[in-house]
Amino acid sequence: MTGLLLSVSGTYTDIVTSVFSATIAAKAWFATAAVVLAVVQVTTAARIYGRLPRVIRLPGKIVGRIHRWTGRLAFLCTLPVAFHCIFILGFQTTDTRVLLHSILGSFVYGVFAVKMLFVRSRSYPGWLLPVAGGMMFAVLVGLWSSSSLWYFTNIRFGF
Repeated sequence: MTGLLLSVSGTYTDIVTSVFSATIAAKAWFATAAVVLAVVQVTTAARIYGRLPRVIRLPGKIVGRIHRWTGRLAFLCTLPVAFHCIFILGFQTTDTRVLLHSILGSFVYGVFAVKMLFVRSRSYPGWLLPVAGGMMFAVLVGLWSSSSLWYFTNIRFGF
């Protein structure tokens, strides 16, 4: 593994384009993975709250593990996307879609932090965690729709 890392040129673009056709393609696919995992998050959360007991027929303990691990993986998938957006593209206002994307991107980790605060504390009302989770999902889907969906439908669908 070390030899592989040393053979890659060392710049962000070189590392990303060793797998993807362009850095923007990598961003689109990582964001798509995060949204797919977020769909699993919403589904398992609904099962945990008793909304889908017959649809997901797994024991609650397993559903909880799936929920936690898909959340962790979704968070990890957002990190290269955030790096690209923050440090390479920055906050932009070139058109309405890009402005909306920049504004939603400014909120994503704040919403995530609030959701994690509600997960770890029992002192908040029970309805706040599903609302925070739903807000997290809405922000992720909004970000994905204003970037990856646009990329796949207007630029290129592929790696």
